[in-house]
Amino acid sequence: MGVTIKDVAKAAGVAPSTVSRVIADSPRISPETKRKVKKLMKQMGYHPNVNARNLASRSTQTLGIVMPFSADKSLQNPFFPEVLRGISSIAHKQNYSISISTGETDQEILDSVERMVYGNRIDGVILLYSQVNDPVFHFLLEKDFPFVIVGKPTERTDEITHVDNDNVKSGSEITKHLIDLGHKRIGFIGGSPDLMVTVDRLKGYQEALKAASLPILEEYKVHAEFLKSGGKEAVHQLFQLSEPPTGLVIADDLMAVGVTHMLEELSLRVPEDVSIVSFNNVYLSEITRPPLTTVDIHIFDIGCQAARCIIEKVKNKDEPAKRMIIPYSVVHRSSAQKIEKQA
Repeated sequence: MGVTIKDVAKAAGVAPSTVSRVIADSPRISPETKRKVKKLMKQMGYHPNVNARNLASRSTQTLGIVMPFSADKSLQNPFFPEVLRGISSIAHKQNYSISISTGETDQEILDSVERMVYGNRIDGVILLYSQVNDPVFHFLLEKDFPFVIVGKPTERTDEITHVDNDNVKSGSEITKHLIDLGHKRIGFIGGSPDLMVTVDRLKGYQEALKAASLPILEEYKVHAEFLKSGGKEAVHQLFQLSEPPTGLVIADDLMAVGVTHMLEELSLRVPEDVSIVSFNNVYLSEITRPPLTTVDIHIFDIGCQAARCIIEKVKNKDEPAKRMIIPYSVVHRSSAQKIEKQA
């Protein structure tokens, strides 16, 4: 027969209710007693019956994490493993597990989230994206189910807790860097125009061009997937133009790697022939050749804050909505350089 809570209580010289409170991390129990009881639990091989505790509290101690694409596509981009690392670090400390939801289409993703919610498998949801007319967003709102968005909501912004960067400001700043280097023909490569992160970074790019009295050309704006292949497709489109750009603002580091490789195939060098800057500062940005000048959005911190916010909402449904803006910084490397002359 396994070790019971009464066995631990007897060994510790406390009441079984005290052991229960230690397991629940009750503030009513002193740190000294907690250490003593936890040490005995470990020595005696006692493991709390999590399922029974969760049933009693109507809690699953599980957070649902919703990806914007299939796992195959999402996990190709280093942004998602890194934001998951941040979420997991906080979830682990708070004794929460995570359950990841993906799908090939919006409907598949919605079906997966509905199964988690209706099946009482999760306590709250973190959406790792924000897009226009998202059925998952509207479903969670309708059900009044706790959720947090990584990104900026497309509607009801003041009512939804979200964790984001100032993508408009960073988009403007990184574009201005190319302008300051003398570039006048500057292209933009972004993800889907339905994604708010693309919308805001594009807006910042356009604001910088306007401030510098440079034309905003539709043919210089390309939308593709946030993948290496997306960057390659964009290069095909831009460098068939009679006057291709000499500088590129790319909304994602993984796309930038694809751009660099495709430029090489066209015998164009970075940064000698084309200067590129990007966003996210994932590990690839430092080891690719040349290393990328990029906006460090502090992905791990975004994940940590998103996890803290959803756990707060799970514990208190009346927790007011928060707008958490994570500071960014520009990391200057060698993918962009000054252009001497440009027609």
